[in-house]
Amino acid sequence: MKKNRLLAKWLNNDLAEEDLAEFKASPDFEKYQKIKNYTEHLEVDDLDENAMLSNILKQKKVTQKVVPLYKKWMFRAAAIFVLALGITFALKFFVPQTQTANFGEKTTFSLPDNSEVVLNSGSEINYKKGNWDNNRHLELKGEAYFRVSKGRRFEVQTSLGKVSVLGTQFNVKARKNRFDVVCYEGRVKVNYGNTQILLTHGQSVSFENGKQTRMRIRSLRPEWMENQICFSKENIRSLLDEVERQYNITIELSAKDTTSLFTGKLPSKNLDVALQIISTTYHLEAKKVSKNKIIFDEK
Repeated sequence: MKKNRLLAKWLNNDLAEEDLAEFKASPDFEKYQKIKNYTEHLEVDDLDENAMLSNILKQKKVTQKVVPLYKKWMFRAAAIFVLALGITFALKFFVPQTQTANFGEKTTFSLPDNSEVVLNSGSEINYKKGNWDNNRHLELKGEAYFRVSKGRRFEVQTSLGKVSVLGTQFNVKARKNRFDVVCYEGRVKVNYGNTQILLTHGQSVSFENGKQTRMRIRSLRPEWMENQICFSKENIRSLLDEVERQYNITIELSAKDTTSLFTGKLPSKNLDVALQIISTTYHLEAKKVSKNKIIFDEK
């Protein structure tokens, strides 16, 4: 009760200095302050005082019921909390939710239908919880592995293309101008520009600069989830970009970019080995100029 009275007096700017200090020290003060700031910006229509007076004079006189001041304070506090609950509900279910995986990290989370998502380093997903079961749609920046629960159509939108499924396991990667999709279970429909492709278990497709490449895969899930970075006919700059994401480092390439495309695997938990493989493949020399910066020079 004391807490409610302090809250009511605070809402009416009627707290003594000592009580105000005590109230501000409470763990819920920041939440109350946010609610108060929000409600202070609410507006109501202008009051037509003449019309109100006219209506009062036309009505029969009745005995006025006096409402104690402390009850008014409690009514106001209750109204604010109801409003706060409504705002919290709206933020939770209708404002886009964001999940990220920073450089050098991976993030695993579940969607409202218990579909599982694993985000690779330097990736982001946005989605809305509200009406999710009827609109399973999300936006991906980067790379992610999906294990989708059965239900309505599930869509993954990227800047390069879209993937649609009903319930399956697949991997989507959209980096710069390259778009890769791998199906590990079930079927997925891939849309890239005016091209539409249906992939089944063990199939993959890559698009880069309008060129399409299809391959068969044997792995049961993405290599990056096993701490390996897998490349298929990728240029050295794309390769180095991925190493930067996985190890959260900066890499400079002083040598001229080679036109040779790399197909193979690099470890994502052993930087020295990864640098050695790159150096040997492209005849480069790796120099660690600081803890988080590498320079590749021609030998």
